[in-house]
Amino acid sequence: MVPSTTHSRDAPRPYPVEDNLAAKSRPVAFFSRAALIGATFVTLALSTAHAAELVMFEQAGCAWCEAFDHEIAPIYGKTEDGLRAPLRRVDIARALPPDLVFIQIERLTPLFVLVDKDREIGRIRGYGGREMFWTQLYMLMQKLDAAGTGAERAQGTEKTLRVSG
Repeated sequence: MVPSTTHSRDAPRPYPVEDNLAAKSRPVAFFSRAALIGATFVTLALSTAHAAELVMFEQAGCAWCEAFDHEIAPIYGKTEDGLRAPLRRVDIARALPPDLVFIQIERLTPLFVLVDKDREIGRIRGYGGREMFWTQLYMLMQKLDAAGTGAERAQGTEKTLRVSG
């Protein structure tokens, strides 16, 4: 006799469906994933809520903004400064985002404002080319270091002592 290759729905199963561990763990796995995703989202939101950022105020038709986009923007996010203070773009023709209301914007674009912990550290007015931008940004980052918390200053001092000693 040749064994049948078709399966009947009424055929006995080696275990009851109710006792299937995989079937029971699906809701648990779903909620576990949801909890993990939620926790990740909250962690990221809290960790970047007061992180430094370089806010670029721009407007349509700005030739200097386009020059910045061509020369700096493609590499900025890959630099140490770009990782430390990511670029955030704001169109001056639109309403100011609620978290930036403390910044006094100007009509000049581009305007770069380095922000940390809901306060302005400094600004770069206009775009005068690559060298000028990187030099001005370096000076803003120095201000950011000087405005850091005591713990950040202590870490910087500790690093200096390790290198020196």
